[in-house]
Amino acid sequence: MIIFIKLLLAHLLGDFIMQPNSWIADKERKKHLSLYLYRHSLIHGALAYLLISDYNFWPYALLLVLIHFAIDLTKLHFQTPLTKRRWFIVDQLLHLASLILIAIMWHKVDLSHYVIDDRFWIVVTGIIFLTIPTSIIVKTIISIWTPSDDSADSDLQHAGKYIGILERLFVFCFIVTGHFEAIGFLLAAKSIFRFGDLTQARDRKLTEYVLIGTLISFAFAVFLGLLTAKLLTEFT
Repeated sequence: MIIFIKLLLAHLLGDFIMQPNSWIADKERKKHLSLYLYRHSLIHGALAYLLISDYNFWPYALLLVLIHFAIDLTKLHFQTPLTKRRWFIVDQLLHLASLILIAIMWHKVDLSHYVIDDRFWIVVTGIIFLTIPTSIIVKTIISIWTPSDDSADSDLQHAGKYIGILERLFVFCFIVTGHFEAIGFLLAAKSIFRFGDLTQARDRKLTEYVLIGTLISFAFAVFLGLLTAKLLTEFT
């Protein structure tokens, strides 16, 4: 595990701390012709090698350089101004996967000893259900109360969808891990941010619409969290 932590630290230093915006702009403009792309990849390998502090790690550091270069080059060639945010997420996930792969190769971990049991599928199903499926269900339920004015524009709806997903996942994790008190802090924080809406009469309809959606969303998260926790105890 400590090897992966050190590799992750090297990645954070190389990708966010030691990469100026001028390097990023030059890479996006010149792509594979940018010298900073090669320098950036070499820095990642050098940082990983220094943090691991083992002479025998040099082939893995070199592999890390090549993988990082390939991932960044792919992103630079395929991303557009409209997909830049999406490619950033994909880029970071691929880098994370490469770090896990290198840590496994270094430790020579036999993955055949790791068996995915029934509890894994229970948790994954609960998490997936609380994302887009629940958003669609909640939106369908509260559609009869949707404000007809411009107060609930498309930007608010998209923001509300992702906020709702995060809230449900937080509640789900709190319940499954037994930290019920954290749910109260989450509700309190949501109430504080919505206090301004509650004090403005002209936003009353929108506020009621948001509160109904929030309560239904929380109800799904609580129910599924309790159900998952009960199922997990039966499969232990």
